Amino acid sequence: MKTIVFIETSKSGSSREAIKAAERLGFFTVLFTNKSKFIEQRTEFPDVHQMILVKLSNYDLLKENIIKLQKQGKQVKGIMSFVDPFVHVAAALSQEFCCSVVSVDPILKMENKVLTRKLLKDHSITPNYAIYTQDKSLKNFIEKYKRYLPLIVKSPLSNGSKDVLLANDEKEFKAAIKQLLKKNEQVLIEEYLTGPQYLVEALVHNGNVHIVAIIEQTINLIQRFIVTGYSLFVDIEQAFYDKIHDTVSSVLKVFRMENGACHLEMRLVQGELKLVEINPRISGGAMNRIIEVGYGINLVEETIQLMLGNKPNLTKKHKKYVYAQYLIVDSLGRLIKVKGKNRSSQYPGVEEVYIKPRKGRIVRPPLSMGDRNGYILASSDVKGEAKKIARKAASEITFYLEPIDRFPDRNTI
Repeated sequence: MKTIVFIETSKSGSSREAIKAAERLGFFTVLFTNKSKFIEQRTEFPDVHQMILVKLSNYDLLKENIIKLQKQGKQVKGIMSFVDPFVHVAAALSQEFCCSVVSVDPILKMENKVLTRKLLKDHSITPNYAIYTQDKSLKNFIEKYKRYLPLIVKSPLSNGSKDVLLANDEKEFKAAIKQLLKKNEQVLIEEYLTGPQYLVEALVHNGNVHIVAIIEQTINLIQRFIVTGYSLFVDIEQAFYDKIHDTVSSVLKVFRMENGACHLEMRLVQGELKLVEINPRISGGAMNRIIEVGYGINLVEETIQLMLGNKPNLTKKHKKYVYAQYLIVDSLGRLIKVKGKNRSSQYPGVEEVYIKPRKGRIVRPPLSMGDRNGYILASSDVKGEAKKIARKAASEITFYLEPIDRFPDRNTI
């Protein structure tokens, strides 16, 4: 049996759609997960042919399980992950067991934001930054950099905005560093960038950089920087496209990426592109669907083809304006019910209405991208209309909550 092993997934979004794509391509799909709840919800994963509960931080244990699969007669053709922080682990395993074409070292450096900044320190895309380590005097460090406030304070391994903090004054600066030091030996300090933010989805095949999609992000500062809207570019000006392509190509040349997938978040600051972050995978959430609706490209499927050593087909089948409006709540509570999904889905142009939390789940104002509660995906042939449709349809959705005093530990819900 030709088999692809996936290391971790979300219940929905790009990582789950990758498993479905592998099944469509005729592969036997195996999921390594450390989420016991997925085992309990096994029937909800019909696209996963075999699910194995395993400690994903134990590399030797992962190898043992792959060897077991091979002894069962499964031909492991690829080992992949579309989830932080397992992309590098999957690439390393794939190189060991499958003669993978994917560039492993660049993935490791992309997953660590300190390594990324150091690698790109001489590139014009890099904003001003500093690194704080525990052996330094915190008082002296704050004294040195407080004149540059406001500043961004982040974990080297942050993802989904979980550990990205804005410090407006000296008190917040000190508190942010102390908070992140609880989980990190290093803390990254960056200048606060202002300007429109763009997400660029890219594939690299045999050293050739392909810009698959450029998306403008709508960002709200709600305790954390949360993206609440994604707008797919259709009629991008050639000069701006060339600027992005040249910049992304020069960045990936520094990383020495020959084959692989990545996305970059960049801000346009006074006409210059500055890198917010780079990640070695497609964006999660609705991103694969946004690109599929807008261009007819299933990016996770083409990424799988690339990882298997095949040439990805990135030809646009059509072009539509697409907007994804994410749903958030402004108070903490236990979900009683959600109303308006049917009305929302009936709006002309609405492609998908996705509600993430189930009845009884606890929801809160977002502290990370994972705290968003779903999205409305809309398309149109007319510029600006997809955004209007998605936002209007989103206004039909109401989350009814039972108030609670505090947010419990994630393991208890």
